[in-house]
Amino acid sequence: MRLRLFFLTTAAVALLLGTGIGIAQIEGGDRGVAPVDSSSDYEVSGISVDVAAKDADSARYGGWRLAQRKAWVQLSQRLGAGGGLVSDGTLDSLVSGIVIGNEQIGPNRYIATLGVLFDRAKASAALGVSDYVSRSAPMVVIPVMWSGGTATVFEQRTPWQEAWARYRTGNSTVDYIRPVGSGPDPLLLNYGQTQRPGRGWWRSVLNQYGGSDVLMPTVRLYRQWPGGPVVGVFQARGGPDNRLFGQVALRVGSAAGVPQLLDAGVKRLDDLYQAALRGGLLRGDPGLSYVPPVEAASDVVTPDDSPPVESATIGGTTISVQFDSPGAPAVNSTEAAMRAVPGVASAATSSLALGGISVMTVTYGGTPDAFRAALQSRGWQVFGTGATIRIRRAPQLLPPDVAADNATAE
Repeated sequence: MRLRLFFLTTAAVALLLGTGIGIAQIEGGDRGVAPVDSSSDYEVSGISVDVAAKDADSARYGGWRLAQRKAWVQLSQRLGAGGGLVSDGTLDSLVSGIVIGNEQIGPNRYIATLGVLFDRAKASAALGVSDYVSRSAPMVVIPVMWSGGTATVFEQRTPWQEAWARYRTGNSTVDYIRPVGSGPDPLLLNYGQTQRPGRGWWRSVLNQYGGSDVLMPTVRLYRQWPGGPVVGVFQARGGPDNRLFGQVALRVGSAAGVPQLLDAGVKRLDDLYQAALRGGLLRGDPGLSYVPPVEAASDVVTPDDSPPVESATIGGTTISVQFDSPGAPAVNSTEAAMRAVPGVASAATSSLALGGISVMTVTYGGTPDAFRAALQSRGWQVFGTGATIRIRRAPQLLPPDVAADNATAE
């Protein structure tokens, strides 16, 4: 009897330990890194200022004012508007943020390298240019970091994941979906998954994040000696087949410069992905398209004098719709537009993210393909297939030719 009790106690302890191991695999306390900014603001970086004044606060304020003026000239030249200046009061209403790269503050002097963010809609109106940006289909980002012979994705927080979270994607033509890295992300999006070409499982994974395809930006860090130079080899990979679109190598003089190295690597990989998109290489994989289930043939014969009843119309089909929500008016107008589609029984926002991408739950009396066709006929761009789609208003005018920003932080 004592022996049996010992075995039962041992089995219970083993079961609890096994459960703890399973929980520990998905409940790391220091794992998730949320993206800093997903807005579409114009960004001008690398502005150097050196201002002297009567005290430190005045010098800093004057440095920010000077940075706004320099950034506005660069932005207007980049957008082909001539590079003219406007008043400081107007600039204050156009600037949405100041990004501090590094700064040195003295008793009466301010030296810094700054970045300036301009509200896209207001700046475009002031310059007289279109604020439309043609973007790709939604792409789920799986950042893979190789260091010490080990590949890490979301199993733990990495500097590579933090670099992608810091990057401002508003000016890119690639529509990035950046997972936080918490919850089930380490189980669904890991290095092993990037090596599996099976389209069926990829469809299931991407459907969880509202993506149409996948990108695997990869970095390998080579340290020459402890505390010495670090070389990073960056590869722009994507698709279920882990296709290589290009690569670049960058170097910093010491381990302290690794964050700057990774930030520059993200910018270079974004340039490679945008070049692949322009060249037609970064396009949707047909194998990731929605595959409707095969329905068994019914033995019920419908009389000729009565129309057949579609099973999808009974109770309605629930469809998850992702849409851009820069503000509350955009949410209200999108909900009203969805309710105006014939066949829609209800439409309500289930996940609100002002300034980002919100999710709306729509009940439609028909199939998802019919709902997709109804949206397209009303001027919407629809990405994705099945019960999870992404919508965006179709442009009315072609965008102007915009020169690329060649500023990088190496």
